[in-house]
Amino acid sequence: MTALERLAELGIELPVAAVPAGSYIPTVRSGSMLYTSGQLPFVDGKLPATGKVGAQVSPEDAKAYARLAAINVLAAAHAAVGVDNVVRVVKVVGFVASAEGFTAQPGVINGASDLFVEVFGDAGRHARSAVGVAELPLGTPVEVEAILEVR
Repeated sequence: MTALERLAELGIELPVAAVPAGSYIPTVRSGSMLYTSGQLPFVDGKLPATGKVGAQVSPEDAKAYARLAAINVLAAAHAAVGVDNVVRVVKVVGFVASAEGFTAQPGVINGASDLFVEVFGDAGRHARSAVGVAELPLGTPVEVEAILEVR
């Protein structure tokens, strides 16, 4: 089953890749590696929530937002090379805007990690960093980037 077929089976339609809001591009390919810029959990061009996880945003909601950000990672990859050309997810970095004392960043970023495994199976298993930060762009609770091996 292709990645696009698996996404359809999961009821996920990839959105149009987000337009960069600064002096960068959404992806860079170097050989067989595709590096994505950090993706926010935009839905129809809007953030579903703002605030810090563990205060204004619950960890459960943040996990769902990490999943949305991962869908946007796939949208960026699809615009660059076609998601069916992803061979494996190599590394994921997830940033969580964290309230003081919040230490469950890995659980939040599981929202992204779980999606990659659902779409790519074992090829979706990856190395990862889940980092708590004070603030993220536009007040988003999460941001996700990935390094993907592509054909």
